[in-house]
Amino acid sequence: MRISVAIDGPAGAGKSTIAKLVAKRFNLMYINTGSMYRAVALAAKENNIDENKIEDLCKLIDTMDMEFRDDDLFLNGENIQDKITMPEISVIVSKYAAIKEVREKLVKLQREMSRKFDVIMDGRDIGTVVLKDSKFKFFLTATAEARAERRYKELKMRGLDVDYDTILEDIIKRDYYDSHREVDPLRKAEDAIEIDSTNLSIFEVTEKISSIIEKNL
Repeated sequence: MRISVAIDGPAGAGKSTIAKLVAKRFNLMYINTGSMYRAVALAAKENNIDENKIEDLCKLIDTMDMEFRDDDLFLNGENIQDKITMPEISVIVSKYAAIKEVREKLVKLQREMSRKFDVIMDGRDIGTVVLKDSKFKFFLTATAEARAERRYKELKMRGLDVDYDTILEDIIKRDYYDSHREVDPLRKAEDAIEIDSTNLSIFEVTEKISSIIEKNL
């Protein structure tokens, strides 16, 4: 029987960092579903396809070969990890992620991955939609201010000229957009364990999740 771990939560809650560490501990394939939606947003931007051109978007997705290698996302053989984490993609990704047809195509891909491998996935709808039957569901959150501070430091370390207040504003907008969209909105699954990481270190959150998995394997 395959192991699947679902981690949901808002932008900047530390889902990706935590999921990578848990993946290494339990030898799971890490799948960042948010990166897949970011890849769609990037490809759409590069091809001048806005969120209203549903048919063109679906055709575009059909040409996209996405593969995770060492935690980075490769699109058609190119490592796009740095591109998809740029602020201009963060600003537009929620628009594309809210499209029903886009979600259907990516959810299908994500479920296929979970049937082939032992996986840990993070995103907005993993416990509620993609991995509904998972034994291990977590909802990771933190205050908007704490999440903005983390994202600010991350981008500064990459040498980018960013503004904390702008990042905070974008995060608040994304929270609202993600939790109010019609299709698969961000929400905690009824059987998910919620962890507020505002005052916890990466190590502490990783240990909490790992201990729960170990007890129930």
